[in-house]
Amino acid sequence: RLARREGIDLGLKTVGSKSHASLLKRLTTPPGMHGAKGHRKISGFGEQLREKQRVKRLYGILERQFRRVFNRARKWRGNTGEKLLESLERRLDNVIYRMGLAPTRGAAHQLVSHGHILVDGVKVSIGSYEVEAGQVMTLKPVALEIPSIKKVLGEEPEGVPEWLERKGPVGKVTRLPGRSDIKEDINEQLIVEYYSR
Repeated sequence: RLARREGIDLGLKTVGSKSHASLLKRLTTPPGMHGAKGHRKISGFGEQLREKQRVKRLYGILERQFRRVFNRARKWRGNTGEKLLESLERRLDNVIYRMGLAPTRGAAHQLVSHGHILVDGVKVSIGSYEVEAGQVMTLKPVALEIPSIKKVLGEEPEGVPEWLERKGPVGKVTRLPGRSDIKEDINEQLIVEYYSR
């Protein structure tokens, strides 16, 4: 329902599953009884709000956290929108998902919050922890027994971004992400405009 509302794959379903295939077919239809009847024209504010909601749901974070990340990005030198996206990409739960160590962002967040991830040999259980260049992420032995994790580790990692590398249950941040590393169709300027009202 959330993915259909935003019109993009939010990474909520495991790629390759029946439910994921079904979702991809229905992405162009909004949820609800009248979903197929078409769209009303939305205002400028509506577009800004929709884009903010879309990115928030894509990364699986709440409004308060999202606003906090935005306010921090605003203080950094450079383009606020780009800094916002780079900061979201560096979240530990997102990094675990991007490396292909978990089938969905939700599963990645759960892995982190349950203490199954080691960063440079130290347990980190905070999904919003921002990784640095050169840091190494490892799955704890207990996590290797989880069926869904076993399954993804048995497959060749696909679509791992250039700023990350992975060998088996170990991944490394080779450099910090830039705007060009984010492949999703996001208009970050609309988010900046939304919070700058």
